Parts: sequence; C-alpha cells; structure tokens
Amino acid sequence: MTQPKQSILHVCTRDTILDLRDQIFRLHGYEVVSTLSIAEALPLFRKQTYSLVLIDVEGAGRVPQAEQLCAQIRDEHPGQKVAFVCNYRVAIESDCPDEIIRAEFNPEALVRGVREMLE
Repeated sequence: MTQPKQSILHVCTRDTILDLRDQIFRLHGYEVVSTLSIAEALPLFRKQTYSLVLIDVEGAGRVPQAEQLCAQIRDEHPGQKVAFVCNYRVAIESDCPDEIIRAEFNPEALVRGVREMLE
C-alpha cells in the first residue's frame, strides 16, 4: 500500500520564487497548494489538512505578518507543523515556527529542510 502524499501550504509573496519552489516540491513528490497572499493563507488552511505550512519571510515587514499567521494557525490547530523559509539574517528574528529553513537559494537545502520537518 502506498503512502498518501504529504501536502504543503506554501505562502510566498514573490511569484517567481513561489512557482520555482512549487515545481521543486512537486518533483520531490509533495502536493502543493500555494498563495502569493498572507490574507489568503488562513482560508486555504481551513479548507484542508496540510502536513506542513511553509511561509516565506523574506522582505520588509514579512516576519511580523508570518508570526501573526503562525499564531492564528496554532490557535486553530495547535499540532500543525509550521516552518519559515528565509535567509540567516531573517531567521534570527523569530521563534514562532517549529523550524526555520534557511534556503539561501539552494533547492537541495530547501527540500532537505522540508523532509526533515516531516519525518
């Protein structure tokens, strides 16, 4: 019997990065639902169950927005795995998610971080 695919809700405001990451995740066997909008993320989260919520926190003001989304998700589903994806500089600014995946434009590191989160 095959395992069901693990699913990722991917939140990223940079469309080129979002599309590239979505392709990488799909190539590695993940189901992906993605949005370019923090405001759309919570309604998408409420529609189905996800193995991981992955929030890109690059850009001005993104860490507080991501922390707010993380808190809302945790209020509704305390056991939900949430990770921020960012560079190291941003990573030290938050302690909200379960994990901070430091991708640094490295697809292998990104997939490895997601895989480790879901093991």
